[in-house]
Amino acid sequence: MPTWPAVAYEPRPWQRSGDEVASRRALRAAHGDYEAAVPPLIADAAVELAAETLAIADDASAELARFDAESGVIAAPFASILLRTESASSSEIEHVTASAKQLALAELGRSRSPNARLVVANVTAMQAALDLADRIDEASILAMQDALLRESAPGYVGAWRSEQVWVGGGGISPHAASFVPPHHDRVPALMADLVEFARRTDIPVLAHAAIAHAQFETIHPFPDGNGRTGRALLHSMLRHHRLTRNVTVPVSAGLLADTDAYFRALTEYRRGRPDAIVIAVAEASFAAVRNGRTLVEELRAIAEGWDTKVTARSHSSVHRAMRFLLQQPVVNTRTLAASLDVSAVAAQAAIDRLVDVGVLTQISAGNRNRIWQATDVLDALDAFGARARRRHG
Repeated sequence: MPTWPAVAYEPRPWQRSGDEVASRRALRAAHGDYEAAVPPLIADAAVELAAETLAIADDASAELARFDAESGVIAAPFASILLRTESASSSEIEHVTASAKQLALAELGRSRSPNARLVVANVTAMQAALDLADRIDEASILAMQDALLRESAPGYVGAWRSEQVWVGGGGISPHAASFVPPHHDRVPALMADLVEFARRTDIPVLAHAAIAHAQFETIHPFPDGNGRTGRALLHSMLRHHRLTRNVTVPVSAGLLADTDAYFRALTEYRRGRPDAIVIAVAEASFAAVRNGRTLVEELRAIAEGWDTKVTARSHSSVHRAMRFLLQQPVVNTRTLAASLDVSAVAAQAAIDRLVDVGVLTQISAGNRNRIWQATDVLDALDAFGARARRRHG
């Protein structure tokens, strides 16, 4: 029976810069050849998974499609909020965390939190992944990473990496790393091969996306942003192959519940055992649907509660503002006016009405540059994050 090709390793010479600051012991260890990964080419590799793995992936695919259809008929605010929750969870896997309030403030350009701005960039990258889902190629993957890092690290975008990177083990050399991706000379050919693999149509979609994600993380083609870009690629493939069509199911929120298991699955993949990453993504999908469905139900209940407080025509600015608050729970007059395509006076009137009935609360001091928040929505989003972090079993 054919087996999935394991990652090989090759010795590479390491040249110290001479400017390293470390103990004598660490400097002595950072000497001589190191072992860099040599990932296999997989464009034409036979994908043979255990029957149990295929069954779990098939069940997870059915749940993803069902939730996508459910949320798709609920309409736009939920698609937007699910995209944001997926982006926040994917960032949190990389230890980049921000509260729902800070994230919403960052989207207004009013947050002082660097992490919140990074999560907003991840939202942009995830949206780019969905927008580019019709064409998965090297250019679209570069564009995803560019959307992620163009503001925070513009020197790292626009091309594959031109230096050796490694995971864990300190910053002065790769000798003690937990994983050393391939030397940068190998990256262009490996990424071209991955794109060819991603275009295949003979592999069940969820398994296909999971394996492509694991191969991407093994190649580690960028100097930064590999984890978040790789999970954006996973969603791009789910959309490309039409397993999801309407919303971004927050799969990263499922992975977040047990990141150690996720990283172990990537290690197993590199040893020639792809079932582990397929199962990890499938189990994360079940968790994502459970958590996402709870969030959507809570937001629907909030919206219904608001409707009982406001007596106005269904197409009035007030009702349209309430709908907008489900996707952007922190607003100012200018943002609301632009989003609803109404005058600043009409937007402010809608805000004042929502303050009167307790939907909005002012969170800025004074009368200039005022900001309001929908606390109910922020609480629901923070509760989603807390559930995502909670391990089960």
